Amino acid sequence: MTTQPLPSAANADHLTKVLGAGRVTDVAVVSMTPTILSQIWRLKPTYEDETGAAANGAPRTLVLKTGTLDTPGGAWVGGRHEAAFYSNVAPSTPAGLLLRCFESSYDTATAAWHVLVEDVTDTHVVATQWPLPPSMAQCETIVRTFARFHAAWWDHPRLGADIGEWRDAAWFDQAFARADEEVTRFAGAVGDLLSAERLDFYRRLLGAGPRLVARQTSRRHMTITHGDSHVWNCFLPKDGTPGGARRFDWDSWGVDTAAVDLAYTMALHWFGDLRRMRESHLLDLYHRTLVEAGVRDYSRQALQDDYRLGVLWQTLKPVFIQAFIPPVIWWDHLERIHQAVDDLGCRELLD
Repeated sequence: MTTQPLPSAANADHLTKVLGAGRVTDVAVVSMTPTILSQIWRLKPTYEDETGAAANGAPRTLVLKTGTLDTPGGAWVGGRHEAAFYSNVAPSTPAGLLLRCFESSYDTATAAWHVLVEDVTDTHVVATQWPLPPSMAQCETIVRTFARFHAAWWDHPRLGADIGEWRDAAWFDQAFARADEEVTRFAGAVGDLLSAERLDFYRRLLGAGPRLVARQTSRRHMTITHGDSHVWNCFLPKDGTPGGARRFDWDSWGVDTAAVDLAYTMALHWFGDLRRMRESHLLDLYHRTLVEAGVRDYSRQALQDDYRLGVLWQTLKPVFIQAFIPPVIWWDHLERIHQAVDDLGCRELLD
């Protein structure tokens, strides 16, 4: 265990109040993992009455995600966004898809934030060590979990009302203006690593953008998307229990077409040979699971059309992250996503 000082959200009195399962007398830090923009604490509370606490379902360990110690809030909006997800979305999501959340908080005055969730370390595992792709069976579990989550929020009346925001044409106009600036910056930063053909592709994409986003502005067949849907943001049950996967890390969620998440999962992260072997099967499985979960009037072809559009939009991901993410990540993203564009004939959508 570490001697790292505890954030206020993890002190014994606060956990006693939040957990409501008995008086917490002490809190030990099992581990603290720093990331670029947050810290993840694994905590072990001690209860005054351990037997009574166990009977009340008190968690033996917890995970607390906070801002960094020197900048608990800062300009980054992801912490606020994740706290909002666990406050507004998670309580209305069917059980068994997300980590149980005990508390989520965002302080508008200080921008400090935290989320306190269940610790599944003993029962679940991330599929592989990055960047190795999971097995097909693991991918099937991940895709089914995504389909069930997407289906739960499919065309939900709360979308754009009190959960998430609809993006209109004016919003997209601003987004395309910013993307044009980012493409110019990116081209200057990487020089001749970006071919003239690919630079032309980006100019054509942004030129076609106002027409292509008619799919989003239609506000039909939309759902809550994860936004950072790589396979390492999903816990899988160690015993292989069906339906036991849990999605986490919701700091980039929004309202969009579900296929944007699928394109992020597969086209952005898998090289051509592997993606071609798995892509169609996993899209078939995803669609079947959507239908089983109650989604209607959304055909497999409609999913394919949305997936191709999603691949187009994901080509912008390496452009936006190049300035602050190591090349070992964004460079491979760039190559993989353009392979997918070629394989799926996505340039046809630009004409």
